[in-house]
Amino acid sequence: MAKNKKSLSYELIKGIVKENPLFVLVLGTCPALAVTTSAFNGLGMGIAFTFVLIMSNVVISALRKVIPDSVRIPAYITIIASLVTIVEFLLKAYTPELDQSLGIFIPLITVNCIILGRAEAFANRNGLMASIMDAIGMGLGFTLALLLMGGLREVFGFGTFFGINMPWISEGGLRPIGIFALPAGGFAIYGVLVALFNKMNHSWYSRKPDDTMDRRNYPGSISARTDAPFVSAEAASTGTESIAISKGSVPESMTEPGERSICPGERD
Repeated sequence: MAKNKKSLSYELIKGIVKENPLFVLVLGTCPALAVTTSAFNGLGMGIAFTFVLIMSNVVISALRKVIPDSVRIPAYITIIASLVTIVEFLLKAYTPELDQSLGIFIPLITVNCIILGRAEAFANRNGLMASIMDAIGMGLGFTLALLLMGGLREVFGFGTFFGINMPWISEGGLRPIGIFALPAGGFAIYGVLVALFNKMNHSWYSRKPDDTMDRRNYPGSISARTDAPFVSAEAASTGTESIAISKGSVPESMTEPGERSICPGERD
């Protein structure tokens, strides 16, 4: 049970930084660059995307043993298109301004590579709860990415955030930088955020050689834990009795290129 809970929590949080669909996997860049001219647009697109992703994962995971492999992709697209139609009608009914701002990119959620990818790579192979956690995590990561991009472009390009004027923007003071409201500014901010997330991934999740290599599993490896040449790293770190290695089994270092001292037992 504990292992299952740990697995579900990993599926939930992996999409935020480690496998962020926009900044790490570099998927869904077209709608991200097109609609993130404001924080409101980014948040609205993210919520619509997350709803479709969660519901499609639920349906596909529940029907994964029923849908034949030969027609699974058309079946996925049909399921996703039905959900997108529901979202589009809801937006037109309750938030017509947002629907007009997002435009064609709401129907294009149907063929979004993130949703189709999660359906094929995860929901089709995992149970219902794991698929729901995966969809929530990926949707949350994508929504936060869109909100971050939209917020930065709105602040720098228009001097507002969710339509509220920033206090440092004034007639005689700082002025908005219009290029950030244009596609060129979107690409610039996107590139900076991709580099930042890659740096975070490298710092937080990369496995360092010192953590993965030791003398027992990799004889001859050198790490911060391999104490003296004749004392095992494990013994040194735990404080237990050291395990000595016979001197005859370790050759002495070379003194000059192509030369080395003669070890005992190598006499002529």
